[in-house]
Formats: sequence, structure tokens, C-alpha cells
Amino acid sequence: MRLNRTKVSLLMAKLVINQATLADKAGVSRQTMSAVMNGRNCRPELLGKVSKALNVEPEEIIE
Repeated sequence: MRLNRTKVSLLMAKLVINQATLADKAGVSRQTMSAVMNGRNCRPELLGKVSKALNVEPEEIIE
């Protein structure tokens, strides 16, 4: 699965957070967050962590 970069960026803007803060909230490294934001596939566990950090359902942020 791939994250929809535009949707994630819009949610980050809504929450007024940057990528490093999102990584912290999701409990993942900044490098991992950067990789998935740049198109790397993410596992379901990572998708769950990111969607929880953004307060959305997982299907809302995947392509």
C-alpha cells in the first residue's frame, strides 16, 4: 500500500504538524516516515500507526 502524499500533507496542515512530528506521534522514525511519504510501500501496521496519529481511517490516506 502507498500513502496518498497529498491527503497526508493536507491532514498535517490541518493539524499544524510537520513530518517529524507526525513520525513521533506515529511512533516511527523520521527516515521511515520520509520513505513512505516519498512513495515507498508501507505495511498495514505502519498505515495503522499513521492513520491513528492523524485521527483518520486508514482507507482515507491510501492511494
